[in-house]
Amino acid sequence: MVLREGTHGGETDADLYARGTATLLAAWEEYARGARDAAVHRLPGVAAAVFPHGPERGVYNNAVLVGGLLRPERAAALDAMEEAYAAAGITRFAAWVHEDDLAMRADLEQRGYTLDETTRAMGLSLDELRVPRPALDVAAPDWAEYLRVIEVPADLLADADHAAFHVVVARLGTEAAAAAMAYDHCGDCGIYNVGTLAHARRRGLGTAVTALLLHEARDRGRRTSSLQATPMAERLYATLGFRDLGRILEYVPEP
Repeated sequence: MVLREGTHGGETDADLYARGTATLLAAWEEYARGARDAAVHRLPGVAAAVFPHGPERGVYNNAVLVGGLLRPERAAALDAMEEAYAAAGITRFAAWVHEDDLAMRADLEQRGYTLDETTRAMGLSLDELRVPRPALDVAAPDWAEYLRVIEVPADLLADADHAAFHVVVARLGTEAAAAAMAYDHCGDCGIYNVGTLAHARRRGLGTAVTALLLHEARDRGRRTSSLQATPMAERLYATLGFRDLGRILEYVPEP
């Protein structure tokens, strides 16, 4: 993949991308510990998160493909990915590839995969955090309220170690209205699942809960932060100082 070589707080864009990917995979492994028969298979050229049972089955079956592989290595990585999902009886999963990896994209398309969604990898050196710490009305970090606000199934990761995650739930009036979660790994803080209830949007709550997580991560001694932004949220994260590290393309197999 091709990333800018400039440094930001001592971190190159390539550093930020690698750290963000490592944190993402570590977070998936934490999720897997709380889901029945789930695992992250770290195979040559690919890391495949396999979640055979619901509700996690509908959310976390994703694989991250390593960039810059030679043709035989790409073929072996794709074969290993497909075998891992087939062994678990999973036919619907997403293969994640960086937009600059044209060779892997071509190989996926040749196998009949189609582009389903895109997100943007983004990273921030916390030395460069300039936004002030927000004054938020924060509720207790209740897992059930967090799931309700981000609008996912109420039993998602019910058996996970919720203490492993840093959850922020912000109130609007007396109601929890915005929430987000962070996960720390090797000096990086991954931020995931930022959500705001529909009636509370356009009030800056999503920006505020993200900013609070960044300040708390710096307080814990984290050096960087990472996330994967939907197209709708890219501008929000850019205002907080996150840098664009390129699109992640999510390819899915034919039904």
